[in-house]
Amino acid sequence: MEASKNLKTPPKFINDDGVSQECENLISSLPSEKNFTGIKLYNYQGSWYYPNTVQAILNFQKHFRAQDTDIILASLPKSGTTWLKALAFAVVHRNKYAPNLVSHPLLSDNPHNLVQFLEADLYVKNQRPDLEELPTPRLFATHMPFQTIHESLRDSPCKVVYVCRNIKDVLVSHWHFRNKLVRKDLHSNYSLDDTVDEYIKGAYAFGPFQDQVLSYWKESLVNPTHVLFMRYEEMVEKPEAQVMRLADFLGCSFTEEEKQSGTVEKILELCSIGNLSNLEANKSGTSSCGIAHQAFFRKGGVGDWKNHLTDDMARKLDEMVEKKLEGSGLKFE
Repeated sequence: MEASKNLKTPPKFINDDGVSQECENLISSLPSEKNFTGIKLYNYQGSWYYPNTVQAILNFQKHFRAQDTDIILASLPKSGTTWLKALAFAVVHRNKYAPNLVSHPLLSDNPHNLVQFLEADLYVKNQRPDLEELPTPRLFATHMPFQTIHESLRDSPCKVVYVCRNIKDVLVSHWHFRNKLVRKDLHSNYSLDDTVDEYIKGAYAFGPFQDQVLSYWKESLVNPTHVLFMRYEEMVEKPEAQVMRLADFLGCSFTEEEKQSGTVEKILELCSIGNLSNLEANKSGTSSCGIAHQAFFRKGGVGDWKNHLTDDMARKLDEMVEKKLEGSGLKFE
């Protein structure tokens, strides 16, 4: 793919070198849009993907069957995915790896390698990846909307955790993230105004924001024992309460002894963006999906959009989200 040369090191899920004839036939019938680097995206089941990602999703839908103990962490990119992966891994495996253990996997490996994406890691590399050797409970991640993963989870009481974040912070974080992946001359010619227009149109990788958020929000209301809906802002504001809520949902609640001994606080310290970003393991190397470890870390705060977006940009995004979410019961400040 010629356009992928515009990326510093194109991750495999962005290319079109692993597409079967079946997938080629499918994407030829799908709506398509070019992103600002010239790479084509295709709309499959309400979301936009690169060709190899469509192939990976087809592989997933054909072959993945959830186990009852599986945990799937879902999000739109730049919504707190890295933090959620670290927290879930530390919470679920705390009996095996104490948060103050010097050999804890999170101290020597990136969260994206410890909890891999179904479509961007596992099924983009292999039509039938070997998942049977993974320890129980198996932890996976996805940027797919709920309707795309639903059938593969239908017969299982597995747990799905979705984290959402204010679209304005998502957009700014995504804009900075792309700056780390795309040639500098290209990114400098693609303004925040352009990115706002792109988000309002909805045709960007794994978008649109509002459709994905609604897919998990509605399912969390209908089936709250199956889908937990978390807000990034609440995780930042009340981290102890939110990590305990996460543990309760996953069926591994903190004991009174753990609470008294500071286990919750130790996990939060271990998994904090400040701590993770300063680890040598996250200053170099590449994740299993082909992105530099350090690209996943920036500020991780709330409200940084105010330092980047004009009042007019913010108003456009707010109006779009309010209109799309109208009547759902879901609101953003």
